[in-house]
Amino acid sequence: MNHPRCILRAPMRAAALALLLAACSDGDTPPADVVPESGLEAHQQLARDILRELIEIDTTQAGNTTIAADAMAARLLAAGFPAEDVKVLGPTENRRNLVARLRGRDDGRKPILLLAHIDVVAADPADWSLDPFTFTESDGFFYGRGATDDKDEAAIHVANLIRMRREGFQPDRDIIVALTADEETGEQNGVKWLIANHPELINAEYALNEGGGGSLRDGMHIANNVQASEKVFQSFTLEVTNPGGHSSLPVKENAIYRLADALIRIRAHDFPVAINEVTMAFFERSAAIEDSELATAMRGVLQDPPDPSAIAYLSRLPYYNARLRTTCVATRLQAGHAENALPQRAQATVNCRMLPTDSPQVVIQTLKTVINDEQVSVTPIKPAVPSPSSPLTPELLGAIEAVTAEMWPGVPVIPTMSTGATDGLHLRNAGIPVYGVSGLFGEVADNRAHGRDERILIKSFFEGQEFLYRLTTRLAKEDAK
Repeated sequence: MNHPRCILRAPMRAAALALLLAACSDGDTPPADVVPESGLEAHQQLARDILRELIEIDTTQAGNTTIAADAMAARLLAAGFPAEDVKVLGPTENRRNLVARLRGRDDGRKPILLLAHIDVVAADPADWSLDPFTFTESDGFFYGRGATDDKDEAAIHVANLIRMRREGFQPDRDIIVALTADEETGEQNGVKWLIANHPELINAEYALNEGGGGSLRDGMHIANNVQASEKVFQSFTLEVTNPGGHSSLPVKENAIYRLADALIRIRAHDFPVAINEVTMAFFERSAAIEDSELATAMRGVLQDPPDPSAIAYLSRLPYYNARLRTTCVATRLQAGHAENALPQRAQATVNCRMLPTDSPQVVIQTLKTVINDEQVSVTPIKPAVPSPSSPLTPELLGAIEAVTAEMWPGVPVIPTMSTGATDGLHLRNAGIPVYGVSGLFGEVADNRAHGRDERILIKSFFEGQEFLYRLTTRLAKEDAK
């Protein structure tokens, strides 16, 4: 279809979209909420407008991701994408996903998948200093729920896909953008649903996802991080039962005390250090940008065997300790039934974040051994979902390093293992490697994802947009290096 190049200013469903497309046909004047596009500034304005639109759509668990998916589909259709390449689909009316495709020349390689989730965690306006669902620009930041997790990347992917089409860029292979639901809760996870129901729509050589990003220290670009693996989420219920009795006749055998003893033993236990390909690269490259004492410890844990003093040093720092080993920590407690009765039941939730190489069976057996009390049962709450590491291929890592050098000379690219989890694990289990990389830099000490007054630096948002545009177009060309 031939029509002026347009930027959509408001979300719309099918009827409104038809009016827009008619107004943008040859010889007609665009409606008032549509403006011509040209130049880098306009590309940035488009990304900003899309981010605003996404933030102002409530996509919490109580909200609706379908509205956001429809709005992004409308923008792509208005930009000239064929309807067969823009699909909104999902398990329920209010938890749908968007999958869009920019067709390539088909050089025989599988597509590249650009993944971002459009659901967000809940945000109580009473806890914020501004409305979490109103896009706010202030003091060099964009504020709003999802500004960093993960509507920033969703907005960038859509804006960049439109930019590629407007510029006439034809990749050598397809580029797919998938904006998905329920990454935060997992109840109707969009990636999992697409793999189970429409795997052909997202089948790719590899995916670029959240989980990485750049680090700033007092405004200075320190490192561009690439997430190539993530720890495996597994929670357990610890339970002790007891006949109970009257609180006026206490006995030493108390369900709460026995459970407390078990938790203290878990607190005192450290799982063994295990270095894998990703964490080896992380410590090697991080050592080059850290101060001497920390750098020495990083190099020390890479020795064979690791230096015990280096292990002790890094184990005192939660950020690095979590990258050395599997961790388990008590997160919830529930016990007793009355203030004047001895407890008949005491329960605790212990959350473990396991290294990709550790099996759930070994972890649960370790917990039982550490607790060393047959009266304390240990039961998995849900089955663990493995998340194998993605290989650090020269093609991908080299392209990331090349674009990083273009934009931030001297800034190292550092592979990382996320201590949290993303929905990339479903792709990894389907045989599609996933890399968390965005070029979106933020201050290490100012991570507000899931928190109060979530925000992203405006400068970093536009830098990330340009980084992902350059990286995606480079990877989509046959001669990418």
